[in-house]
Amino acid sequence: MKNRTFLRRIIGAPYVLWAAIFIVIPLLIVVYYSFTGPDGSFTLDNMKNLSDYGQIFKISILYSIAATVISLILAYPFAYVMSRKKEKTQQIMMVLVMLPMWMSLLILTYSWMNILERQGIINTLLGKLGHAPLNLIGTPAAVIFGMVYNYIPYMILPIYSVMSKIDPSVLEAAEDLGSGSFSKLYRVILPLSMPGVVSGITMVFVPSVSTFYISQKLGDGKILLVGDVIERQIQAQNNYNMGAALSLVLMVLIVLSLALMKLFAGESDENLYV
Repeated sequence: MKNRTFLRRIIGAPYVLWAAIFIVIPLLIVVYYSFTGPDGSFTLDNMKNLSDYGQIFKISILYSIAATVISLILAYPFAYVMSRKKEKTQQIMMVLVMLPMWMSLLILTYSWMNILERQGIINTLLGKLGHAPLNLIGTPAAVIFGMVYNYIPYMILPIYSVMSKIDPSVLEAAEDLGSGSFSKLYRVILPLSMPGVVSGITMVFVPSVSTFYISQKLGDGKILLVGDVIERQIQAQNNYNMGAALSLVLMVLIVLSLALMKLFAGESDENLYV
């Protein structure tokens, strides 16, 4: 028994070392810079100055929630239809979903910037039809659209993964017991797919709330999110301490969001067996 325990520790050692180097140590560095000044002395000034960025945090969270909700509304029915198709059709749909993930986020965002800008493809076509150009870029809608477009595959894949494992006999049994389409969705499919929904929400919300390139390009510099502020503090102003403080608050918000979603998923699992 002792030999097995020792063997497990040896096998797990590389993963512990990896986590320490690439997760724990960077977090400690962020905490250190958050509570120190340029001279390395302890200070709370960075935390006190966070109140100046309250509106930016609010906008970032609202945009991220909007992108997450839209992604969920679009991804859920798509994932369900995808899970009910034949295996060959599922493979084709899977390739279509993953195709944008094979390209860099920078390329995808820059491409949409060229499409949406005032001299872009959409406004060029509208001009040929005699319509005045639209202000598509530099708007909240453009930024949220960019988030949805780039991150919706991360919503589809976990939901599809869970739905594809739902036994068709469970749905047939629900129908035999008199469940209609809505009842079957609400009482059977939704509870069983909740782990995938929670995972998808996490995988879309977290990168959305911390993004900066999408807001820079599709926001045309008019929309400032917390990711943009962190980048400016570190790169433009060389203020690593304030940038770390903002990053620390952002991490706390993300952890709280994850805990809330985990709690919600736990309650859903309990309700399933009531």
